[in-house]
Amino acid sequence: MAEHVEAGKMKVFALNSNRPLAEKIAKAAGVTLGKATIKHFSDGEIQISIDESIRGDKLFIIQSVSDPVNTNLMELLIMVDAARRASAAKINVVIPYYGYSRADSKARSREPITAKLIASLLQMDGVDRVIALDLHAAQLQGFFDIPVDHLQSDHLLTSYFEKSPDLVDEDIVVVAPDHAGVSRARRLAELLGAPIAIIDNRTDTENAAHPDAVIGDVHGKHAILVDDIIDTALRITVSAEALMAAGAADVYACATHAVLSGDAVKRINESSLKKVVFTDSIQLPVEKQSDKFVILSVGDLFGQAIDLIYHQEPVDSLFHRVP
Repeated sequence: MAEHVEAGKMKVFALNSNRPLAEKIAKAAGVTLGKATIKHFSDGEIQISIDESIRGDKLFIIQSVSDPVNTNLMELLIMVDAARRASAAKINVVIPYYGYSRADSKARSREPITAKLIASLLQMDGVDRVIALDLHAAQLQGFFDIPVDHLQSDHLLTSYFEKSPDLVDEDIVVVAPDHAGVSRARRLAELLGAPIAIIDNRTDTENAAHPDAVIGDVHGKHAILVDDIIDTALRITVSAEALMAAGAADVYACATHAVLSGDAVKRINESSLKKVVFTDSIQLPVEKQSDKFVILSVGDLFGQAIDLIYHQEPVDSLFHRVP
């Protein structure tokens, strides 16, 4: 007679995009990472094998869809397929950075909505739930017909600025780098008890290098630029120059996702930005690191979310301030 095996255990697996963060998440969730082998053939094909039984278990697969975006996306899809064929009871994907999220609508004729395509691929692959962080637009949750837990880094970023010795009891203003980022800036400003300002940038692209004006009072204040993604860093650095020209005492920036393409790090290093605060949703290679960067971990946030979801408890406590 077969030995009885406990069913429905929590198992957390990491793919290649951000192993250090996955280890922090697993530790916060109170488990060790599951065993899996990811192999890349010379022509780019990916082979994945799960090296332990997962029959009847509840899986949490961690993968940021970051550089190399398409490779990491395929790793995730192949791992989900392997888990489904190995009879996992539930397949939850943890996506600290949701690649292609900026392609969330048709800006011109004959253009794809790639963020929706990624959602469709994940659902067709057999995913039961998505846990994401600071999506480019909250409406992306509507692209899914499965549960989506949309975590936010606001409290983590707020805690850093509140504890910063350079900003304690000082005059702070939170700044949106364009009109589209006003709601994000307002959330952070409310948590910090600070006013907001807006860079009057009327071009709908990050490569807009000539802001028209600064709306709001920034003179003599510590300005904190806030965004969800810093990619080329052109928008954030020219915004910093506009703030300094408007009389700001100094300029900080914060963003959840450090994409940092091309010469982004060089631009930041050469800019007037004092510090740039990111989360570790994307693992930064050595060549993309800087003395100006402060990296805050979202490992505990995701670990707590996984534990709550596994025990079928509400996650709304993660959206409230911890005293």
